Amino acid sequence: MTVDSPVSQPAALSPSVPFGDEASARPAYARRFSGPTGAFFLDVQSDALSDLLAPWPEASVLDVGGGHGQVARMMLNSSRDVTVASSLELQETQIATLPHAPNLTFQRHDLTRLPYADQSFDVVVSIRMLAHVADIPAYLTELARLARHAVIVDFARTGRLTRLSNRLFALKKAIEKDTRPFQTQTSAEIIDTLGQHGFGSPELRPQFALPMALHRAVRSAPLSKGSEAALAALGLRRFGSPVLLRMTRNR
Repeated sequence: MTVDSPVSQPAALSPSVPFGDEASARPAYARRFSGPTGAFFLDVQSDALSDLLAPWPEASVLDVGGGHGQVARMMLNSSRDVTVASSLELQETQIATLPHAPNLTFQRHDLTRLPYADQSFDVVVSIRMLAHVADIPAYLTELARLARHAVIVDFARTGRLTRLSNRLFALKKAIEKDTRPFQTQTSAEIIDTLGQHGFGSPELRPQFALPMALHRAVRSAPLSKGSEAALAALGLRRFGSPVLLRMTRNR
């Protein structure tokens, strides 16, 4: 792994600015994905992301807000060159715990004003960010600017289960301990914004039919896998959340 200095250190790199990755990149956040249930969550995410990345097996990938290491870890020593952009220093992120890989580069930047030329990367990925960034349309606009072929993001879907989860946030926090408030979006909101920048052909991959907090409360990976498989077979996962979304640049 190489660590490049940012082109500049803008004043916007203040800890008071909500970049979205300040919590998810830190070691404490990794505990949310520890144990068998956490491994199940990451396996589902990795499988869906691998499927969405499949058309570009040797792509250059920009992972915006990827200090959590979830995307970088699955692509270690792959044929894709991965650049992780974070608002934090390397040692504050989970990237610092990864083994050396020649295809992985870490850079610290202001994530709202990334210093790359238009269409610098084949694919731009941003996981666990839209739930927490302050200005979603502006953020998506920046991702679209940088992507030559595709943008892949995940989001918490607005729906009945999500609204119920928000109402029961105190219970959710009691279960998950370190959870935090998050924003939800509809598919149309994100698709429309990226569509304004020349992207189309949306591909959606809902990850779980049941709330992740419920799986964490049950603490049984076999039960979680079985229940999710059964609900998917009934066609109910298509209503689930969070959702991975890929949109490709129109030719």
